Amino acid sequence: MQPVPMSVKTDSYKAGHFAMYPEANKMVAYGEFRQPFKGLSDDRIVFYGLRYIVENHIMRQWTMDDVTKAEWFYAQHNAGLTPYPFPKALFTKFIQENDGYFPIKIEAMPEGSVVYPHIPVYQLTAKGEYSRLLTFFETLLTQVWYPTNVATLSRLTKHIIHKAFAQSVDPDMYWLLASRLHDFGYRGATSDEQAMLGGVAHLLNFDGTDTMNAAWYAHQLNDGEPFAQSIPATEHSVMTSWRTELDAVENMITQFGDGLFATVADSYDYNAYLETVLPAVAAKVKEKGGTMVVRPDSGDPVTMVVKALDACARHFGYTTNDKGYKVLLNSAVIQGDGIDYFIIQDILDATLEAGFSAQNVAFGMGGGLLQKHNRDTMSFATKLSFIEYADGRKRDVMKMPTGDSSKFSLPGELHVIAEGNGLSVVPAATNTAPNLLETIYDCGPVGYQWDKFSLIRQRIEHQWAQRPANWDVISPALQAKVDAQIAAQREMLTPA
Repeated sequence: MQPVPMSVKTDSYKAGHFAMYPEANKMVAYGEFRQPFKGLSDDRIVFYGLRYIVENHIMRQWTMDDVTKAEWFYAQHNAGLTPYPFPKALFTKFIQENDGYFPIKIEAMPEGSVVYPHIPVYQLTAKGEYSRLLTFFETLLTQVWYPTNVATLSRLTKHIIHKAFAQSVDPDMYWLLASRLHDFGYRGATSDEQAMLGGVAHLLNFDGTDTMNAAWYAHQLNDGEPFAQSIPATEHSVMTSWRTELDAVENMITQFGDGLFATVADSYDYNAYLETVLPAVAAKVKEKGGTMVVRPDSGDPVTMVVKALDACARHFGYTTNDKGYKVLLNSAVIQGDGIDYFIIQDILDATLEAGFSAQNVAFGMGGGLLQKHNRDTMSFATKLSFIEYADGRKRDVMKMPTGDSSKFSLPGELHVIAEGNGLSVVPAATNTAPNLLETIYDCGPVGYQWDKFSLIRQRIEHQWAQRPANWDVISPALQAKVDAQIAAQREMLTPA
């Protein structure tokens, strides 16, 4: 199959917008999440993933081949197999005059910034006749919703696990927190690329993953320094390939018994596994000095985890930590079936209620981490906010549908500033504080230095701890512009 040319990497209707926009000297648009993660009370959002889009798409130099292929494609793309409008002249012009680089400016929040709804995570600017191309690549840029969703969900999950650690884990064992949520999502992703982008977003918060292409990519983003890890673990095919489950587990002890290893426990009879296999192997695991992780994979997740904790305590033994909770010896539990944010909270509550420390339990999240959310989950959108017409008139632009007030957009050219422990959106023209939106592309590469992955992780840790769960980001000056826009719109719509 031929590679898809850049000229068609957008929605169909974007191709025709060049003929619909008014003539302008300058146009500005911005991207924002309009709501926090659906169903939760925490408004914080971990913005991540724009680098991949910019480096792999926006920074790609076009050639006349992109125009030739576009002409062939659009010739029969309109209804009735007729020619579809596309900006052939503008494409040709920037290929010849701008070395093939797409003629927009992109400013963005740094990767890993902890933001809130209505914070512009990127702002786009196009000038002169190229203004008509301002939102041509909105489709690609909007896809930043996906890694941001995963990074945010992963961080919110870490937040509740951290709370359970604070209650039930001694401080000298807090290092285990980074391994408590493991990415099981590779096989459930729609493509290799999705698994990589979602998987690397998860690694901003945790060390554990079985999505190795994401671990590889994270290493590259970290100058080759590794940190993502996994452990040897059986699947049902391994367990059932042996004559008995006991034989399968004894082989695991022989192969990996001096370290961490996991065995799935429900190939036949979960209760029988807990009461026959575990007592038969506990002494061998202890002798080897390793840790055997028991993995339930069916049934009610809360019930199955508590059963495994109880069985491990009886057969392997336990100590009691300084906070009064049981810590298993040479054993632990990982639940990887049916896991989502809310199930994790339920399991943590039940674990502590049963008297066990949260350090005994890890979680593997697959579809819940990489799949069970979409662009509407945090309502990401890109909207026009400012236009300077060809005659010099300037106009702030604001969307404000009466049928859904949640879909309003912000007017004007915007800056993002630090305010207290939070963030504020202010009109660019009146701002005197440092603007947190950084220029990452301006009609071509600008030599922007992307941060190492480890530094992005540090940024998230610091900002998540610093920023409140809820924050009003609209500054008084911007609110005044919003109110004026609403009033003007009402006046325009009011019959004379």
